[in-house]
Amino acid sequence: MRFYGYMGGGCGKRHAMHRGGRGRGFGHGFGGRHGHDDEGRGGRRRMFDSGELRLVLLKLIAEEPRHGYDLIRQIEELTGGAYAPSPGVIYPTLTLLDDMGQIEAQQSDGAKKLFAITDDGRAELDANARLVDGLIARLAAIGEERQRTDSASVRRAMGNLRQVLVDRLGHRDVDQETLHAVVALIDEAAQKIERL
Repeated sequence: MRFYGYMGGGCGKRHAMHRGGRGRGFGHGFGGRHGHDDEGRGGRRRMFDSGELRLVLLKLIAEEPRHGYDLIRQIEELTGGAYAPSPGVIYPTLTLLDDMGQIEAQQSDGAKKLFAITDDGRAELDANARLVDGLIARLAAIGEERQRTDSASVRRAMGNLRQVLVDRLGHRDVDQETLHAVVALIDEAAQKIERL
């Protein structure tokens, strides 16, 4: 599956974009577990263009204070498991947002650092509201596509099983031993699926 982004969203007035349209902290490593590398090798482009991941993280943090792993998990859930940004991208972006004064670390019980949005962060979201909505919609669309694809795979597998059964059991010379073996395999598969 290819993920195509669209350019948009600056890094705010507090930090100028570097030459080439990339903000500080947005160099390499947008690959993630299911994503693609930042250079677009193999004809693919990264999930987010310059500044877009920052806005997505701001949006998620605005909903509630979050730590890095939670942000990775939320994006993965939005895309139905199709894409998960790597920690090597998330944490530098959080550092950038902190440096820009758009998020701030909060006290937390565990070792994980919780981040909350600041007034500057909310102003940044407000200034880029249309782009942020588009980014969240893009992630949700990827999740919907993933779900449709997965459902299609299940339907294909069920159709394949049905066709094999018709072909194999459609002959009159099928003995009882073969029939019992087929039934046992189907029952075993059903039990395994039930335990998933």
